[in-house]
Amino acid sequence: MPDFCAAFGCSNERNARTKQQGITFHRFPRDKLKRQIWTVALRRRDFEPNNRSVICSHHFKSEDFDRTGQTTRLREGVIPSVFMFTKQLHKAPSSNHTSHRATVEHLDVLNVQLAKDLDKSASENPDHLYALDPVKVKERLTEAQKKLKELQRDLRNAKNRERRHKKTMKTLLKDLKQKRMLTEELQQNLDVILVG
Repeated sequence: MPDFCAAFGCSNERNARTKQQGITFHRFPRDKLKRQIWTVALRRRDFEPNNRSVICSHHFKSEDFDRTGQTTRLREGVIPSVFMFTKQLHKAPSSNHTSHRATVEHLDVLNVQLAKDLDKSASENPDHLYALDPVKVKERLTEAQKKLKELQRDLRNAKNRERRHKKTMKTLLKDLKQKRMLTEELQQNLDVILVG
């Protein structure tokens, strides 16, 4: 089954001719969020990529590629960005313009976040952007679990304090009622507050 580029108006097909021309084809990311980002970038109405959907190298900038190995790969976190949209496509990418604008703004925020994450990853481990450092991941997981236990303990303590304060308050009110130091209206208001 031939692979055609999913970009609107692009007729590149994976074959010997395109390979000879140096055109490479790249599958949509498996990660749902990244796949959604690529799909939004295409601006194709009702397009839902499948596991075989590809985009050709014409839709990426030259700096988006890692050509250091035997095969041409995309750098981590890049998004297809080279398109020739018609005015009609650009004007009405979806039936709900506000929703589309919000999606594009969300995409911009995600792009900035991805860029920051990549920069951080590159500075920590410049040779292998695709690799996770298991030691650092384990450290972060341990820290998160420790923080979770602390927060659970703090919540438990806060609930215990609240129970003690309510019990003390009820005892004080009971004493005040027995000594008839509260007016009837005040007693009713306090009963409502304590029940709620």
